[in-house]
Amino acid sequence: MNNLPLYGQGDSSLQAAGGFAGLQKLAADFYQAMNTRADAAIIRAMHPADLSDSTDKLARFLTGWLGGPSLYREKYGPISIPRAHAHLAIGPNERDAWLACMNEALTKQDYATEFNAYLLRALSVPAERCRTRD
Repeated sequence: MNNLPLYGQGDSSLQAAGGFAGLQKLAADFYQAMNTRADAAIIRAMHPADLSDSTDKLARFLTGWLGGPSLYREKYGPISIPRAHAHLAIGPNERDAWLACMNEALTKQDYATEFNAYLLRALSVPAERCRTRD
């Protein structure tokens, strides 16, 4: 019998991430990785110098995306991932750098190994949807 949590159902993923507070930490660690990884320099340059709003937006987006309340919509309005990134030159290298930063941030969380793998796999979908070029 499989006793692993069923991520992606209801708010199970949000709970596994530690709720909004857990996602705030993940988002902060994600942008810290983006600030320090050489392979992320090009995507770091696509962001403002002050990453406070970016960090808040990511944590709020992830909260709703993982089955919680629509905190992003409440503060910033509706979002379309492709439209929000349409003005940026995002190809496979930029997508992969984003995922590498997320992977690094995930290793700093107190999440179950299975949840880290699930979340990185799940996030590869919106990361791919951000691509604007080949």
